[in-house]
Amino acid sequence: MKMQAALPMYDWPELRDQVDAFYANLRGLVPDLPEILTRVETEEQMHALWRAPDLVLAQSCWGPMQSGLGAYVHVLAQPRYDDVPGGRGSHYRSALVMRAGQSCAAPLSDGACLPQGLAQLRPAINAPDSMSGCLALMQDMHAPDLTQRALVTGSHRASIKAVAEGRADFAAIDCRSWAYALSHEPAARTLTVTGWTALRPGLPFITSRHTPVALRARLAQALVQLGAAPA
Repeated sequence: MKMQAALPMYDWPELRDQVDAFYANLRGLVPDLPEILTRVETEEQMHALWRAPDLVLAQSCWGPMQSGLGAYVHVLAQPRYDDVPGGRGSHYRSALVMRAGQSCAAPLSDGACLPQGLAQLRPAINAPDSMSGCLALMQDMHAPDLTQRALVTGSHRASIKAVAEGRADFAAIDCRSWAYALSHEPAARTLTVTGWTALRPGLPFITSRHTPVALRARLAQALVQLGAAPA
């Protein structure tokens, strides 16, 4: 049976070895998986992959999941975020980054902690349907639609660069992407975390609804064995 597997959400060039190593460990537990990962380069490719009937494994975002993708897939497990600032168990926050401002540590409470005056500034967003980059911020700001004045960049990394270069005033970057950016994206080191969105469920591992039930169960078990939280 032809199948596709992808781990696109944190597949930065500098992290390819890490992503491939995780997938190799997963294949060691579930040998039925494809030998190599499918790599996607655009939002259009990602949305098509998510809806492909031969998709056996991928990561998604709760924004698309809540706007229709959930009808095409099953959630297998939730990654954990305890290893990065802003994460707690299977929940995560987005860091609000700006060129200047008062530095803000992740709050101990579940709620958001945002600076004043955001409504007058221009955000950079990775995609209008991104929970971490747009929807969470809109919900926490009680803003009807940030996309009307936003710069849409296509990725969290591109949003970081846009803010650093002055093309936008701020961006919401999921806490794992922000941790990776501090290690691998020089523009991130010119920015300050001035706030955080509220805790929300992290990016789920998914599979097509066409995936056989037995394989789905084995995948879910393997992901938990490798450290993920049950769906």
